[in-house]
Amino acid sequence: MLIDYSYIGARIKRVRKQKHITQEQLAEKLSVTVGYVSQIERGTSKANLEMLASISSILGCNLCFLIDGTIIGAPHYLRSEWSELLDRMSPDQQKLLASIAEDIISSGLSRPGEV
Repeated sequence: MLIDYSYIGARIKRVRKQKHITQEQLAEKLSVTVGYVSQIERGTSKANLEMLASISSILGCNLCFLIDGTIIGAPHYLRSEWSELLDRMSPDQQKLLASIAEDIISSGLSRPGEV
């Protein structure tokens, strides 16, 4: 099972910025370096469950929000990212995206892990 840590990090960064918390402030509350927080947000360091729970507590968000839909290949992979993007699009943009998705599906390209 592969976990997409870059999306976990992007979610952490998004919530942190929404709460007007700097990387320095988050690092201080976690008793880690700013560099480590940066690595987590970029997905280059794999934060363990305890660290993710601490981050979610500090940011006041649900731990499930940080990790849901981040298993590569799972049916709901990146569902919240897609939902958020769709919410920000106009109806015309949504129609265009749907058309592009249909073209990708009908192209016959195999999905990752398929032969």
